[in-house]
Amino acid sequence: MTQHQAYRRIGGNSAAGLLIIADHATNHVPADYDALGLPKEAFGRHIAYDIGIEPLTERLAAMLGAPAVLSCFSRLLIDPNRGEDDPTLIMKLSDGAIIPANHPLSPAERRRRIETWHRPYHMAVDKAIAEVAMAAGKAPLVISLHSFTPYWKGFRRPWQAGVLWDTDHRAVHPLIKALENRGYVTGDNEPYDGALKGDTMYRHCMRNGIPHVLLEVRQDLIADRRGVDEWAGVLAPILTEMNAMPDLHEYRIFQSRTGAYE
Repeated sequence: MTQHQAYRRIGGNSAAGLLIIADHATNHVPADYDALGLPKEAFGRHIAYDIGIEPLTERLAAMLGAPAVLSCFSRLLIDPNRGEDDPTLIMKLSDGAIIPANHPLSPAERRRRIETWHRPYHMAVDKAIAEVAMAAGKAPLVISLHSFTPYWKGFRRPWQAGVLWDTDHRAVHPLIKALENRGYVTGDNEPYDGALKGDTMYRHCMRNGIPHVLLEVRQDLIADRRGVDEWAGVLAPILTEMNAMPDLHEYRIFQSRTGAYE
């Protein structure tokens, strides 16, 4: 990985119509940022990246033969799953950890991070979506993979997985049903609400009528290779079944709960 590599791509069969993306795949921060002033152990926490998602994305892409786009920078540097005007784009405080290098932040440094990491990542996602759409001759099905911490502010989260969405339900209901049928406790817009203006799914899928779903897996379940292999084994057949559904390859714009598209 180079100092300023914003993303990496995994090749696959674009004609199959499926694309996997991972916004928070790594905890990498370039050396010139001196770890943002944080201790080394901070980068092993969920505040820095989505634990388990990089290997899960790699494993699923291999099993499905699907292309994938993964970020190559920590969300503490800049969060690719936020719009450029979102106040949480560059966090000053995250789950009790103060990020010294993020406050105060000059307008020039803010622009540098957007132009060096945030925009190139989203350009790569745009390009991958366009390539899949062209090769498949239909709307792609986009799967966004994330993970969530088992505890939040002393609360033990009961869900093993969470399916986040705005108003486009097409991929949501089949995924929730499939997970629940296999015995997994699955949150519907838990542990977060999937309607966020300017985030990755809003930017690339909601505005363009592209079928999509954001899946969160609890981090303790994919924290090692065994867990990753187990969840890849669960998800691969589910996503294969979903990818064969005709309505998950049709362009259809749904109005966002966040308001009118700009």
